[in-house]
Amino acid sequence: MIKKLIPYIKGYWIPTILAPLLTMGEVVMEVYIPYLMSRIIDEGITLGDRRLVYQLGIQMIVCAMISLVLGIASQWSTARARTGFSKNLRAALFRKVQMFSFANVDHFSTGSLITRLTTDITSIENAFSTLIHQVFRNPVMILFATVMAFRINKDLCKVFLVAIPVLGIAVFAVSSKAHPFFMAMMDRFDTLNSIIEENLTAIRVVKAFVRRDKENEKFVAAASGIKQAQLKAEHIVILTRPVLSAVIYGTTLAICWFGGKQMIAGTMMTGEFLTFIQYIRQILFNLNMLSMVFIMIVMSGASVDRVIEVLDEIPDISDEGTDPNLTLDDGSVRFNHVNFTYKKDSDNYILSDINLDIKSGETIGIIGGTGSAKSTLVQLIPRLYDVNTGSVEVGGHDVREYPLETLRDSCAMVLQKNLLFSGTIRDNLKWGKEDATDEEIIEACKAADAHNFIMSFPHGYDTELGQGGVNVSGGQKQRLCIARALLKNPKILILDDSTSAVDTATDHAIREALKEHIADTTTFIIAQRIASVHDADRVIVLDNGTINGFDTPENLLKTNKIYQEVYESQQKGARENG
Repeated sequence: MIKKLIPYIKGYWIPTILAPLLTMGEVVMEVYIPYLMSRIIDEGITLGDRRLVYQLGIQMIVCAMISLVLGIASQWSTARARTGFSKNLRAALFRKVQMFSFANVDHFSTGSLITRLTTDITSIENAFSTLIHQVFRNPVMILFATVMAFRINKDLCKVFLVAIPVLGIAVFAVSSKAHPFFMAMMDRFDTLNSIIEENLTAIRVVKAFVRRDKENEKFVAAASGIKQAQLKAEHIVILTRPVLSAVIYGTTLAICWFGGKQMIAGTMMTGEFLTFIQYIRQILFNLNMLSMVFIMIVMSGASVDRVIEVLDEIPDISDEGTDPNLTLDDGSVRFNHVNFTYKKDSDNYILSDINLDIKSGETIGIIGGTGSAKSTLVQLIPRLYDVNTGSVEVGGHDVREYPLETLRDSCAMVLQKNLLFSGTIRDNLKWGKEDATDEEIIEACKAADAHNFIMSFPHGYDTELGQGGVNVSGGQKQRLCIARALLKNPKILILDDSTSAVDTATDHAIREALKEHIADTTTFIIAQRIASVHDADRVIVLDNGTINGFDTPENLLKTNKIYQEVYESQQKGARENG
């Protein structure tokens, strides 16, 4: 797993390598200082040699200053390396998510992807920082301090050597037991983020239905779930702390006991004893820290698994096998015996044996009851999903032959859920065409019947939109999304119930403007209102994922029962309301 993260250090190898090297230099100075202190006590103070005391004292100050400078440089290198690493990893993860098809996104919840891009990356960043700093610092400190302790007194060293396997066993036990609990904890974070994302998106619905208390209860329940999972993991981790404390204090007492006896016997000098105690404390403290480091790495291991899971996810729709030189010349569309289901291993098809032949420039209406797969049908055209069997052809070629950018750049979609982004109206419109001129923007907005209401705002096209376009109405949002799609000047335009929030007069005005603005574009109009598709060249009637009728509106009104029923019910409603 760790090997898969190494490429994301690219561009930050120098601080990554410098950090442990500088840390090692800092450690050497810290280990050397107690040795100088020992000499000051045993050779300077005991023998009354002031000159030696001053010389060794100056050396201690110099060593402390060098250690300080190296420590600061090490921390700076560590900070630069870890932030650069996390930036690369987060960017790679986000790019991977952008490559996902709808099916891949369905595999992960939105809340889970948010957690992986935020909390999990932060956890890995902290572990990486620890890895290039503490993982080098602690073992080097232990090694050098042990060497110096052995130089002072080999017999006393046997005491703390007993502590090492005890600590090792404790750390191993914690690592093997705690990892599953940390995985469960991160899964609970997914649930919590899903609830947060859902509630913030639908805050108006929550308030309208007076669901605040219920949603608060749901949030508290999710937060409690995280608490319980975290407590289970922490209960295992904290078991090591009394073990570590017992080992450290027990070892210190044993050394004081045996070392005191040697001092009384005259085989060990005072300075040596005090320095030896200092080295043992360094060794045990860093053993303690090293065990904590391993526990942190175990904690971050759950995050590593989750991030790698996303990075390893293979997009089921890609440019593999496409012709990079293929261009889309016209907007003709053909469905050849198409079967589709969201679950690839299922025989329960959402669309069954779809056969359609649509000429370039035609306007095609699509109607059908809720759940009849109207949106799914049109999403196969720009390869937001891939068919299970059969084929979809655009411009005379199977859509799987086109590079995704070529295919999707020739299609424009206005989805059921209209989404605008933070920024100005102009910024949002330029999603359709980045280099669009003001004249082109105004022309598209007039065709979508959006220009007048845009100009009613104090700042016109430079009006700032809130996140998701919260400061415009549903109908205004739909018209802005239509204008954005028109700016692409696409070969194929898909309007997925995209005028449902406007009145019939505005709907009619938009359709009339579209005829003039994109006369050569193949247009698909999914609608609930018969009036929205009545002027279409032909209309597809879908019923439970199958084609119940495909003809002109006039012929369907004569021959198709579903079309007749929808028409009559809407006409009756119009008469009653009139």
